[in-house]
Amino acid sequence: MSLDEDDRVWLFLHSGSRGVGSKIAQHHIKVAQALCDKWWINLPDRDLAYLAEETDEFWAYIRELRWAQRFALLNREEMMDRVVTRFEQWTGAEVQRTEEINCHHNYTVQEKHFGQKVWLSRKGAIDASEGVPGLIPGSMGTRSYVVVGKGNRLALNSSPHGAGREYSRSRARRTFTHDDLRTAMGDIEYRDTDAFIDEIPAAYKDIDVVMNDAKDLVDVRHTLRQIVNVKGD
Repeated sequence: MSLDEDDRVWLFLHSGSRGVGSKIAQHHIKVAQALCDKWWINLPDRDLAYLAEETDEFWAYIRELRWAQRFALLNREEMMDRVVTRFEQWTGAEVQRTEEINCHHNYTVQEKHFGQKVWLSRKGAIDASEGVPGLIPGSMGTRSYVVVGKGNRLALNSSPHGAGREYSRSRARRTFTHDDLRTAMGDIEYRDTDAFIDEIPAAYKDIDVVMNDAKDLVDVRHTLRQIVNVKGD
């Protein structure tokens, strides 16, 4: 839960396809590797195996990829409905939903850029087409941003999806302590446990640097400051 510059409450959540997308990808990677072997395609690395467009195997992958992306979107909607219900029970008052934004990151879509129809994968990125609203979160202890895309053609109408990691999870656990986490979280309410040391804000890039780098990609509509952070362990 966060507050914006006018102290309005924003309920903010992050979730994807919850592993099913990874399972789908792993299956089709094996299919691609088998086909490249069958077709005697010499690859510098087996992880570069691909599915040729317009083959049955390619479209089987695309169908399941789109299913996973749709599942992720609907999953977030369901999760938000449950968060709102719990929030209403906690406050004893009805939540007035004045604005809702549900945006993908780490996904593939077919779009047209520079006169060509292409398959675009936004890895660690969101759609920042002109006028499209988006969310750019920091870490569990820093600011997040509600933005609107500028439609920067050179960036393929994309922007960062968040701060991104500076430290891997394992390196963060070797580097930081529980006391470091407590200090970093300050007055933000969160579950005080060792399980979240790898999510310490210092393990992520400086969100203000990220936003400055993205100034040609998006306009900031709201700056959110966290007051409650909930993570599963």
